[in-house]
Amino acid sequence: MSDPVITITEKAREQVKYLIGKEQLGEVGLRVAVVGGGCSGMSYRLAFEKEPGQYDRVQDEDGIRVFIDPKSSLYLQGIQIDYADGLEGSGFTFQNPNASKSCSCGESFAA
Repeated sequence: MSDPVITITEKAREQVKYLIGKEQLGEVGLRVAVVGGGCSGMSYRLAFEKEPGQYDRVQDEDGIRVFIDPKSSLYLQGIQIDYADGLEGSGFTFQNPNASKSCSCGESFAA
């Protein structure tokens, strides 16, 4: 098996599992993708899906199936997904070593 494209922190994994249970989604995977948009040019997208696409890379993160399409994989190599919960809000955060710049919200980047 090849090296994982992304890593998900324990706190983020707990939040993903919580959301799956809360929404009663059953057996789903977490789609991690990069799409055009955002203040820096590209944005991260997270979604739950039942099955991976034909060409998706499927990665296991402590019982969470992660689906990554080939194009997004180019931009996601080596990122870490975390979950922050603080006074200024809560949500998933992305630490991308490949980003040449990021916006202050942490939800978009430039390659």
